Amino acid sequence: QVRLVESGGGLVQAGGSLRLSCAASGSILGINAAGWYRQAPGKQRELVARLSSGGSTNYADSVKGRFTISRDNAKNTVYLQMNSLKPEDTAVYYCNADLQFGPIKYYDYWGQGTQVTVSS
Repeated sequence: QVRLVESGGGLVQAGGSLRLSCAASGSILGINAAGWYRQAPGKQRELVARLSSGGSTNYADSVKGRFTISRDNAKNTVYLQMNSLKPEDTAVYYCNADLQFGPIKYYDYWGQGTQVTVSS
């Protein structure tokens, strides 16, 4: 069974750092594009960072300069390094990825979410 498994969330003080991981498990050829989204209580899910298959990135304005998305193709894992965290970064963070199953066969998957709480 193919899954995206997130880890690395937790409680941190403002100004601290966390690194989220999103590992794809199961029989896949690799990860195409991938991204991190977040949803705070009472708010809509929003894009945090996106990484294309070619390596280009885009970030929400609110996290530019503080968050970095990256990938390890050998491990089929995507990361989100979060520095200088603020209380407004508190949310459930979700990983999203296009997983490759064949030469032109891709499916979109979501992880289960990991809670990030930043205390002031």
